[in-house]
Formats: sequence, structure tokens, C-alpha cells
Amino acid sequence: MKVLLLRLSSLGDVLHTLPALTDLARAHPDLELDWLIEPAFAPVAQWHPMVRQVLPFSLRDRRQGKKVLLQKILALRNQLHSRNYDLVLDSQGLYKSAILARLAGAPVLGLAPRSAREPLSTLLYQQRYRVPWGPTAIQRNRELFAKALSYPRPSGPADFGLAALAKKWQEEPVSLPAFLTRPFVIAFHATSTAWQNKEWPIQHWISLAHNLADGGLALLLPAIDARERHRVESIVSAAPNVQGLPAMDLAELARIMVRARAFVGMDTGLSYLAVALGLPGVVLYGPTAPELDLHPWNTGPMIVPLSSRESCAPCGQSQCRRISRSDQEIPCQESLLPETVWQQLWPLLKIDAHELP
Repeated sequence: MKVLLLRLSSLGDVLHTLPALTDLARAHPDLELDWLIEPAFAPVAQWHPMVRQVLPFSLRDRRQGKKVLLQKILALRNQLHSRNYDLVLDSQGLYKSAILARLAGAPVLGLAPRSAREPLSTLLYQQRYRVPWGPTAIQRNRELFAKALSYPRPSGPADFGLAALAKKWQEEPVSLPAFLTRPFVIAFHATSTAWQNKEWPIQHWISLAHNLADGGLALLLPAIDARERHRVESIVSAAPNVQGLPAMDLAELARIMVRARAFVGMDTGLSYLAVALGLPGVVLYGPTAPELDLHPWNTGPMIVPLSSRESCAPCGQSQCRRISRSDQEIPCQESLLPETVWQQLWPLLKIDAHELP
């Protein structure tokens, strides 16, 4: 059987889909699965051994005119038709994913209206499956795949299917830059523009960097745009053991991540990537709540979720109502103290005595 999967974005949503693919590979090892996905996240889809081919496609490029976009959609339709899929699974539940799913010319399966983010999109499906909102995003994906592709509802730990790849990367002989030759922690200090209230204060990162320095560790900070680079520069200027990473794609960053002793991060896609690659770490939650039930926090590597104790947290809102200016610190994140983070992080680091300065 040939199946086309649609899960276009974002990084976190794509990663939340991987355990369902692992379940599917165990239930139907002979099934052939292709994945239609935004180009930025295509490397992640390629990493999973269940995926036969990745089909990068984007509707987001605003530089393209309507004529060019229509040509791209027609070319995609021809490409999908030529593959003769038996069915299409849209696990995203959005208008754009449902429309693209119909281009394949095969029956489309997806979420029921009350289970989808955009309920009217499900009118484009031939079969719909109700999946409760209560479980974690990963468990919802696992349940949808099981219902749509006819195998028992999965239970037990979520498996991202990336363990062998992470081990291979760790063992690859590489010429490392000087800042990667000492033990280090990698930190995901920034989030999307829409959710900047998830970010930990810069001064807290500086305090944590000093703790790491006392423990003989460096702190690595990636940055993808000018705003994030400015944050990194502020932290680097106040702590000599902090290193900002140059611009790199997800595949390059992942190869560095697997060499880290641990990570500290916000509720963001890169934190989920670190978990998927097997890193232990601490995740900081202010306006959002941790997913504690089935994944990722009680399976695989040791992951410690730290939630703000502010009375307003988690509010689930992308804008904090307790501040009046954008330069003010977010109360729920500020109350997550560096000392608390360090106390939770240190036992995860596994530093040998000969590695200490």
C-alpha cells in the first residue's frame, strides 16, 4: 500500500508526528509512505526510516505571484497523481493541508471536525476520525494513525525512530571547532516572534552560564535571525564560557546537538528536537503547560519540565497581560530562577572528574 502523509509544519508538530511513524512501521512494515512537508522541515522527515520519499512544497513564499503559485500547484498535482497513492492521510487538519491532500487523487483520511484545528477543512476528507483533545499532541497523532491505518491503539513509550541516526552522528569522525572540544550544554533561548513571552530573561541565562562555568562546561547558543543574535551577544558579553553558534540549517545543528551533555530550552521546536535525538535536559514553561502524560517527559532520556508557579500560569496566551511595555520581563518566566534550573540540570550532566577544570 502506498500512502501520502501531509504534516506541513511547524518543527514541533513535525517532531510530534515521528512516534506515530514508528508505530506504523511496526504495524505495517511493508507500507510505502511519502511525506509532503514544508521545505524548512524536510530534513526531519528524511531522518525517519519509515519515510520512503520526502516531497518538499511550500505555499508560504510571498515573493511568488499567483500565476507562479498556480503553476507550482499544478506541477504538484501531476507529481502526486503519477505516484498512484492508495490513500492520503492529512494529520494537520488545516484548510491548506486538506486542499493539498486532495491533489493526489486518492481517498483522503483525517480528523473529525471536533478534533481538527480548522473544522471545515474536514469536509474535504472521505473518512474522518475523532481523536480527543485531552492527550498530548504526540499521543493524538499516534491514535489518529492507528485508526486511519487499521492497527491497534498504541501504548507505551513514544519512539521517535532517531536513536540509530543520533548514535551514527555521535560516532562520525569530525574536525571540531575549539568551542566543541570541551563539555557543553546547548540552550534554546528564543522562540517564534508570536510567542516571545515564552522566553527566559537574558540575565537568567547569564546566571546559568556562570553556574556552568563553575562546573567546567561551556554554553552554546544558536540564533537564526538578528533578534536572536542580539540576545546571544548580550549573554556572550557577560559570560566567557558562552559561545554563539553561526547560522546553520537543522541538519547541521542536529549534528552539534547530539554531542551536548544536555540542553536547556523553552517550549519550542528545538527543545523537542533535542528530546527526539536522545538528549537529557530541562524545559522551562511559563505561559504554556508541559505535556507530562505520555511523552516526552517520562520516556527515553531524563527530561525535567519546570513550570512557573505564578498564579496566572499557564495562561495559554501569546501576549502577557501583566506587562505594559514590550521591554518588561514576563513575570511567569522571570520567576523560574536560575538556581532552580541549575539544581535540576547538574545531575543530568554526567561530568567525569578528569573533565573538571
